[in-house]
Amino acid sequence: MKEHFLSIRNSLQKVLQVGETLLCSFSGERSDFVRFNHARVRQAGSVEQRSLSLRLIRDRRQASAALTLSGSAIDKENAQRMLERVREALDGLPEDPWILVNETPQSTSSERRGGLPLPESVIALVTRGARGLDFVGFYAGGTICRGFANSLGQENWHEVDSFSFDWSLYREADQAVKAGYAGFIWEDAAFEGKLEGERERLARFAVPQRTLPPGEYRAYLAPRALEEITGLLAWGGFSARARATRQSPLLRMQEGATLSPKVSFTENTAEGVAPGFQGDGFVKPPRVTLIKNGLLGDSLISPRSAKEYGLDTNAAGGGEAPQSLDCAAGTLAEADALAALETGLYISNLWYLNYSDRAVGRITGMTRFATFWVEGGRIVAPVSPMRFDDTLYRMLGEKLIDLTRERELLLDPSTYGERSTASSRLPGVLMSGLRFTL
Repeated sequence: MKEHFLSIRNSLQKVLQVGETLLCSFSGERSDFVRFNHARVRQAGSVEQRSLSLRLIRDRRQASAALTLSGSAIDKENAQRMLERVREALDGLPEDPWILVNETPQSTSSERRGGLPLPESVIALVTRGARGLDFVGFYAGGTICRGFANSLGQENWHEVDSFSFDWSLYREADQAVKAGYAGFIWEDAAFEGKLEGERERLARFAVPQRTLPPGEYRAYLAPRALEEITGLLAWGGFSARARATRQSPLLRMQEGATLSPKVSFTENTAEGVAPGFQGDGFVKPPRVTLIKNGLLGDSLISPRSAKEYGLDTNAAGGGEAPQSLDCAAGTLAEADALAALETGLYISNLWYLNYSDRAVGRITGMTRFATFWVEGGRIVAPVSPMRFDDTLYRMLGEKLIDLTRERELLLDPSTYGERSTASSRLPGVLMSGLRFTL
């Protein structure tokens, strides 16, 4: 794929006119997919796809277009025709005052080989291990490729092997548990251990469900529940543009408020799935410290924000949201989480999150799937769905007791159009209080 992409860029460069700058971006994958229902295969297949995006810049005007590639020689002809149409469109466009592209070539190449299972192996593990269960899941694994090249001589390539497997075990009515397994090297024993753990958790629904009154409860959030919170926090929380326009949900941190000193967030591109470069040709640093020991750190600065607000870009994408979010571990052993919780709520998943007051970092959402009432460090009953409404400054600040030593790598399972490269590595969170309104 890399050679084909660069050969297209070379052919386009030969037909550029004076004063034109060309930026080319490539996206491709070779992936296997398996969909399960009732622990049986409902759909399986493999996909190989590749696409090309072109941006042509002249006199501070820019236009872009995208093309699906076949992998054959006809791609060069199609790309040249597309370039001609983009060139025609430029004349009718206004100048863009915030264009900023990297004019100092920084070429990079990264290929990370993993250990991926054969689809047949995944199928065998599921059909054997989930026998007798209503197992619903989706496996996606393979090689993801991203590329960038411009007419200034820069070439960047990123290729990584990864997999994600999201699944649920359903009992009846609204009783279900949800889990997943993701990473770069598949281990049968790790998957089987996760599946067995969720089987045991599903059995907890045999006890009658409890309904708790609104109030504040001690709580433990599993990594997948924390992922929902950090996903909402990423919506402007680390954006340079949101800070400059004072629309960040961490506005109070800009004014001196802090989180717990146990909390540190990093954009850890070096260990994520996302590429270390973006579509304007800027190369990302291996890590960007977003929050350190509870204090607000650097923001994610896209080239356009850098131009508009007089900042130095750190190669963030246009949305200025983390793509490889990393939360530092704490000191609590995951195996001791229930004992440390003592009495309260064990929350596996959250959903329907939104800001109830963005300016003060207040969010609301619902518990989902396996939420259990714990007494004396032991699960005693499942709990009916509840709505929480609380601030980030309480959940990750004054009410935070500890984070787990173990962290879970969570890959975005989205495959809409193509497999996502977003990921996060998160611990579990123990809180002395979480407010519930329903």
